[in-house]
Amino acid sequence: MRQLSGTDSLFLRLERGNQYMHVAGLGIYDPSTAPGGRVRFKDVLRFFEARLDSLPLFRRRLVTVPLGLDRSYWIEDPDIDVEFHVRHIALPHPGDWRQLCIQVARIHSRPLDRSKPLWEAYVIEGLDHIPGLPSGSFALYLKLHHCAVDGEAGTELIRAIHSTLAEDFSEPAARGRRYKDRMPTAPELYLRAVARGVSRVPSLARLSAETAVRVASAGAAVPGGLTSLLGKQEGPTVARLAEALRKPPATRFTGKVSAHRVVEVVGLPLASFKTIRASIPEATINDLFMTTVGGALRRYLDAKGELPEATLTCMVPMSFRGPDKTADLGNQIGMAVMPLHTELHDPIDRLQEIRRGAAKSKAFNELVGRDLAARLFEVLPDAASEFATRRLVLPQMSIVVSNVRGPDVPLFMAGARLVSFAPVSIAFDGLGLNVTGFSYHGMLWICAVACRDMLPDPSFFAECLRASFAELERAAASPDSVASTHSASPKAIRKRSRGANNAPSTRRRRAT
Repeated sequence: MRQLSGTDSLFLRLERGNQYMHVAGLGIYDPSTAPGGRVRFKDVLRFFEARLDSLPLFRRRLVTVPLGLDRSYWIEDPDIDVEFHVRHIALPHPGDWRQLCIQVARIHSRPLDRSKPLWEAYVIEGLDHIPGLPSGSFALYLKLHHCAVDGEAGTELIRAIHSTLAEDFSEPAARGRRYKDRMPTAPELYLRAVARGVSRVPSLARLSAETAVRVASAGAAVPGGLTSLLGKQEGPTVARLAEALRKPPATRFTGKVSAHRVVEVVGLPLASFKTIRASIPEATINDLFMTTVGGALRRYLDAKGELPEATLTCMVPMSFRGPDKTADLGNQIGMAVMPLHTELHDPIDRLQEIRRGAAKSKAFNELVGRDLAARLFEVLPDAASEFATRRLVLPQMSIVVSNVRGPDVPLFMAGARLVSFAPVSIAFDGLGLNVTGFSYHGMLWICAVACRDMLPDPSFFAECLRASFAELERAAASPDSVASTHSASPKAIRKRSRGANNAPSTRRRRAT
């Protein structure tokens, strides 16, 4: 029996109303590499059964403390009904891409059953009219609760449930002995809650003192002081801090999410990202990804006549896992708030400003500790952590943007080759759009998940992503454009952008 960490428990508590805190992956498979050129549902079942013993996540379920007096616990439950968790459905005729996205969004709109281990998988057949896919292709949608897995752990899970060889296609190994945790009694849970509550007070005091020292050290170590990392360098310290914590402008993605989701996926070649980096070597793949998302968001809102003058911001999850990505430690993530610079017209200008902001954020997090938020959640009462997240942290952001590095070699399930893999993430209240990237075998797969009422036209947002990346490619191919921006100060970039934004627009407004 193992208790959830503070961050794990926060993901459970945030699940309320229409805010569902599960994450998922959508893989599409080519069965032509499997024996006989086909994969049956029972082959996938055997493939999962073979991996239950090696992946504790698939066997654990929650035990909650009565009256919510303490965090929940994971207990081992060896009696797993694989056929309950792995389900089989098919798209109706004609089985095109839009139908697949609608079906995935429909499943993603349903919460997980907390009385069972917190995962489900759907084998989806009938992908008969999707360009580029051979006959008989199928999809696998795998859903897990975020309290059990973070991005990097999810990547290792994907590796674990696949094989690097097409020949490794079915039979489970001999099942080892599975141990069942004893169900704790209510008095035991109460006593644990009291003991943890007593130990929390000195832990919180130590963390507060240590954090104060780190923040002071950060202020002394950074030229211009700590607030130079947060924003403008001039003006009183309080004013600079207030500027850094100012809420971003409200958009259509700001309100409470409905019960319905939309899902859309775009694939971009990693070779094109590397070509851009050859022109701007100091930029990272993540900088280019954020620049693409910022440009797409600008295009989308501009087409609706809703583009704010001030930049939108994004929440960027940051992992602090050590070298062992497979460690069974729960969520090991912090977060950073970064501007997307949607106010900038030129993509190279936007890239350079995003790069500067990312460098500041990285420097700040290295000084105060990437795990600061996780350590706070560990010692604060769960209600306090939830309140701070809902009322103080999330309102500082406009959308969620995340990028996870995945396998760079082809993977197989039951002999079928994994063609593409898209991460399907969470739409929060106040952050009704989530854009997550996942690299796999030469492609960056970008998945947009949103409240259906806020993003009624996901295919248009996909067009905006493609157009934004194409615009960045063209600009990076122009040496004059790169050189002029590279030497420009942030003030000059903003002045130039204001002139571009005030020019008459010839873009046709797209109706909502």
